Amino acid sequence: MSVFNVELKKVVDDSYEIEVGHELEQKLIDDIKAGLVGNIKKFAVVTDSNVKPLYADKIFGMLKDNGYKCDLIVFPAGETSKTRETKEFIEDTMLEKGYRRDCCIIAVGGGVVTDIAGFVAGTYGRGVPFINYATTLLAAADASVGGKTAVDTPLATNLIGLFNQPEKVYIDISTWRTLPQRQLSSGLAETIKHGCIADRKFFDYISENMDRIFAVDDEVCEHIAHENCKVKYQVVMKDELESGLREILNLGHTVGRAIETVSGYKLLHGEAVSIGLVAEVKLAEKLGYCTAEDVKLVAEILEKAKLPVAIPDYIDREALVKKLYTDKKVRDGKLRFVLQKGIGDIMEFDGGQYALPVSEDTAREIIMSI
Repeated sequence: MSVFNVELKKVVDDSYEIEVGHELEQKLIDDIKAGLVGNIKKFAVVTDSNVKPLYADKIFGMLKDNGYKCDLIVFPAGETSKTRETKEFIEDTMLEKGYRRDCCIIAVGGGVVTDIAGFVAGTYGRGVPFINYATTLLAAADASVGGKTAVDTPLATNLIGLFNQPEKVYIDISTWRTLPQRQLSSGLAETIKHGCIADRKFFDYISENMDRIFAVDDEVCEHIAHENCKVKYQVVMKDELESGLREILNLGHTVGRAIETVSGYKLLHGEAVSIGLVAEVKLAEKLGYCTAEDVKLVAEILEKAKLPVAIPDYIDREALVKKLYTDKKVRDGKLRFVLQKGIGDIMEFDGGQYALPVSEDTAREIIMSI
């Protein structure tokens, strides 16, 4: 018997820029011309049916006008399209149009678009570069930053995917002006989550400036975009692959993702996370990490953001309890929850763990209370 050692140690620099601004389409083209993705001349622009006429058509036309070979790949808008079937459709379209490894994917849209396009980029030809052009507050706060990509299945959300960092992220605040109020609110859930886990001053700033956020005030929206990126960067920089600290970004998501799935995606992601934030701050109060005043403040800011704070009557709560077990933080069959420490901080448990095992009975008690 013999052993051959395959030594593949490497240093990888996955650093990238996040540019926050207004009407960044021309900046995207200028960066590509300046070598953002090297000498690549072929681009697949991936978007959804809502964003196509608003922004993707323009970017597609600008690429063509500058001599690039490109195709526009469009799928139906909504979380129900974040599936393996949509990923397959994008891949098959690229194959049929002759895309190989000398291409780049540009995701133009919200969280669903950036999630699925980033996943395709990570596996197509065993990996091609991609760029995120985020057009929603939700994408700016969460999906377009950090490199987590995935699809949903009928059983659970985001359990099939990979970590794949973009070449650059563009956060175009001008695009928020075309968002329906419900979509702005959905993005605010992830923004409020960042205040809950990392920055009480940011939490208060959001609450005090809610009207200006809904008015898409330039100064306020640029500030929350920068703060969202800063909070997420500080976590991702320390734990890119979610081996510990990065779990804190899942505050509200253990219950939230379960609600999202059990609702049949009637609720937007941020709406489900909002209810999850209420559930988990109540759990933190029960366990002595938050006060009744903390619970009140979290519920109030979510209501101010026009988000739900109670589980809808049409959701089967026992089915919801069972769905909690599909959460990716489950270990050895035990439910685990990220918990606030007041507002602006997070609990760290023994061994550098940021999620606490909680019994099903305790989880059920909280779910029955909201």
